[in-house]
Amino acid sequence: MTTALTLDNFLPYRLSYTANLVSDVVARSYDALFGLKIPEWRLVAIAAEADGVTQQAISARSRMDKVTVSRAAIALVERGLLERVANPADKRSHLLVLTPAGRDLYAKVAPRAIKLERSLFVDFDPAELDRFMATLRRIDAAALELEAGIIAAESADQQAL
Repeated sequence: MTTALTLDNFLPYRLSYTANLVSDVVARSYDALFGLKIPEWRLVAIAAEADGVTQQAISARSRMDKVTVSRAAIALVERGLLERVANPADKRSHLLVLTPAGRDLYAKVAPRAIKLERSLFVDFDPAELDRFMATLRRIDAAALELEAGIIAAESADQQAL
């Protein structure tokens, strides 16, 4: 028995489509108001939550590829919103830290982000949103477990060669 794939009913596609749709709406707002692209905003937000963070940690936390993180970091450093400082834990890398201008920008953007989130989910019940967030976290965990299995299988295949 063959099961046909209908893209619009394929859950990984729906997750991606919805995430991209929401991201596009948010991106327009951040770009128009603050001149920020989504990767730049994510980097600012992650840096605001840490007292210095490596590009590698940003990639892992955001699931953005290294090139995207690097380009965003360069743009933010050039704008004076981020600075690179020595990493005391690893002399081969550096930490990205918000400058005072970066902290000021974050203080302006964060309330806008919260307002956008509230606008998007205004018609959802709080309990429904809690369940949705819990479901997303379960999907994250399942995807990470699947990814680890795929990586392990690929490694085993490479060793067999």
